[in-house]
Amino acid sequence: METTPDPRRWWGLAAIGLAQLMVVLDMTIVNIALPTAQADLGISDADRQWVITAYTLAFGGLLLLGGRLGDVMGRKRTLIVGLAGFAVASAFGGLSQTFAMLIIARALQGVFAALLAPAALSMLNVTFTDPKERARALGVYGAIAGGGAAIGLILGGALTQYVDWRWTLAVNVPIAAVAIVGSVLFLRDHRVEGIKTRLDVPGALLVTGGVLAIVYGLSEAEQDGWTSTLVLSMFALGAALLVAFVLVERRTPHALLPLHLLRDRSRVGALTVVGLTQIGMFGVFLFLTYYLQGVQGYSPMKTGVAFLPMVLGMMTGAVGISARLLPRVGPRRLMIPGTLIGAAALTFLTQIEVGSSYWVHVLPGLLFLGLGMGMTFMPSMATATGGVRGTDAGVVSATLNTTQQVGGSIGIALLNTVAANVTADWIASHGSTTTAEMAEAAVQGFTTAMWISVGAVLLASLTAAILVSSRPTAHGESHGGEGELAPADIDAAVAVAAAAIEDERAERRP
Repeated sequence: METTPDPRRWWGLAAIGLAQLMVVLDMTIVNIALPTAQADLGISDADRQWVITAYTLAFGGLLLLGGRLGDVMGRKRTLIVGLAGFAVASAFGGLSQTFAMLIIARALQGVFAALLAPAALSMLNVTFTDPKERARALGVYGAIAGGGAAIGLILGGALTQYVDWRWTLAVNVPIAAVAIVGSVLFLRDHRVEGIKTRLDVPGALLVTGGVLAIVYGLSEAEQDGWTSTLVLSMFALGAALLVAFVLVERRTPHALLPLHLLRDRSRVGALTVVGLTQIGMFGVFLFLTYYLQGVQGYSPMKTGVAFLPMVLGMMTGAVGISARLLPRVGPRRLMIPGTLIGAAALTFLTQIEVGSSYWVHVLPGLLFLGLGMGMTFMPSMATATGGVRGTDAGVVSATLNTTQQVGGSIGIALLNTVAANVTADWIASHGSTTTAEMAEAAVQGFTTAMWISVGAVLLASLTAAILVSSRPTAHGESHGGEGELAPADIDAAVAVAAAAIEDERAERRP
């Protein structure tokens, strides 16, 4: 029995779009403000990465649970709770007077983002039931997400430079307020009666605790050394918790991550590629932000503008290249050149020095890194989410987002620790702390850490070559089989790929 479409559904899309915009903004807007916030609150170089990882850990670790809560509480209610909580956490972060307050606020933002992000996409899917309308809605959703990354860079720079860095967090309050009003007025919940969903709380605690232990161990290695008892204990604890997570997921009928979804080699390969490439993306945003502001003397606003070529490159790679070629050439033939271009761009960026020119030494690297990652993200996401049916679609989507956030969390902790160690060793070996030599030491740390990003992206390329299928999509397929891509999967992936440009980077990004 067909139901009459809600005449207010396009207003509802505006509310959903604002929710997504807020999450994407928070992934980039804080990046530009981080150097100023670090100086204002007296945050050490070793601890600065927690401003990013507190958010990404909570977000990534709880995304699967957040999606399940939407089924239990109702997606509209979950969206509103997530928006309200995100607004309160953002206000608390804007009022932070200490490093601890800021970290708590960022973690709470991640918790509530894990509620609202899957609820927003689910509301879009149930609000627009006509395939053509849903495609249009997904296009709008993806455009908001992709454009939100650029808006975040510009807005973050403007607020930090002309108002106060605290407003990069507080700006979420009015956005959330408008989105809440729109959700209440224009969105309707669509719940299926008689279906009961139980929550896999043990699984959520185990996976979040495991990743947190590993990230904490990586961060402490900067002070205690890689072979210290604390660091090794954290690594062992993290590994044990993750093994326990797998064992729990094998036995529970309400698993956060049904392990049968990982039997497909192409899906496992695509998820691995996504996780590894986040190391390259997060490293660039962290280190180049400090390089441009701290070494080159760029203002926050100028720094935000300086990153825009990367966003342009991503959109070109994802929508202009991969979306058009994927049905004809298959995912592997896009992911391998994409990762190789990205690795080459990162290698180019390792050559920057204190007096390097932005136009000669930074801009080309950013542009081609964005191009390569855009070519990689879109087929990776299409492969990871393709060929699933029923309720597994939501689980796979949440798993993909979790992989992005967790990969970024581990990567940023590792890279920051390596950079801090190299910087400290350079200063100790040269025995001088002049401003010029401190800048040189910082650049040495940045470029050394970026070589790890190069290695991670090359490993992603190798993973794609070994595990990911090269089979193109057959025309006329309504839905692919296990591991195959259907046209609908590709269309949806274009929107998701655009969302990942922040969510990315989604989200990504320090």
